[in-house]
Amino acid sequence: MRVDDVTSDPPPYGVGDASYLAAGGETGIRKLVDDFYDAMERLHEAKKIRNMHPADLTISRDKLTLFLCGWLGGPRLYAQKYGPIRIPQVHSHLEIGRDERDAWLSCMREALKTQPYPAAFKRYLLEQLYVPAERSRNRE
Repeated sequence: MRVDDVTSDPPPYGVGDASYLAAGGETGIRKLVDDFYDAMERLHEAKKIRNMHPADLTISRDKLTLFLCGWLGGPRLYAQKYGPIRIPQVHSHLEIGRDERDAWLSCMREALKTQPYPAAFKRYLLEQLYVPAERSRNRE
């Protein structure tokens, strides 16, 4: 074993499972998702997107958790339980414009405030989450 092997920095976010591990694995991601949906329940600007969800958020929480596990480089748990995901098609029945996208991101920003993640990972994650949020948008 070389000294470099012991002292090397962890891989950058987005490489392999580095983001999944930085998020705390499935347990950490589930906490993030719970805080995300809690924010959606209380933020005024999220009222419209909250109304797009069922009253009972149990399945929504599970689906987002399992999606994020795979999306962050961890196990593909969503596909194992729910099948393949196609973000635009899954959301096509909803009217999602810029305001709804931004409200979703606001809920995630609020949830990130309570996570024990390094500030750099919080910034990285929010920047990366813009991509699926934007892909869900189907209205101007």
